[in-house]
Amino acid sequence: MSAALLAALHYLGAMVLMACLVAEHLLLKPELDAPRARTLARIDALYGLSAIVQLGSGLARLYSEKGTAFYLSNPLFHAKLTVFVLLGLLSIYPTLRYMAWRRAAQHSGVLMPAEYRRVIMLVRVQLLLLLCIPLLASLMARGIGMG
Repeated sequence: MSAALLAALHYLGAMVLMACLVAEHLLLKPELDAPRARTLARIDALYGLSAIVQLGSGLARLYSEKGTAFYLSNPLFHAKLTVFVLLGLLSIYPTLRYMAWRRAAQHSGVLMPAEYRRVIMLVRVQLLLLLCIPLLASLMARGIGMG
């Protein structure tokens, strides 16, 4: 039963990650007011929290289900982990911008952030990369990639 709950937590974490990125994408506009900037920062905080849940539940599954030998010997597992780390790295810049925009919008009302194009592109790249993770996981679970 605990394996099923752990798997459910892991899947839920992935869904929340995707939902947060989609919400960020929909909220990003060339002009940001204080409420929108605050909402972006809050959603991004939830994105970070769900990434921690995803990582923690994934590590727990690594040690509790098929065993470390199954995962660590599979190059698709390494690809999946690499994509996850890349997602984390790509999220740093938008996170920093959301925090700065939230502070700036509190003082000036409406912002027209110069970094808008870069941030929305990074969110789009993250969305594409996040779509790769379930594919890699599905292939890996079927033994594809094993030597």
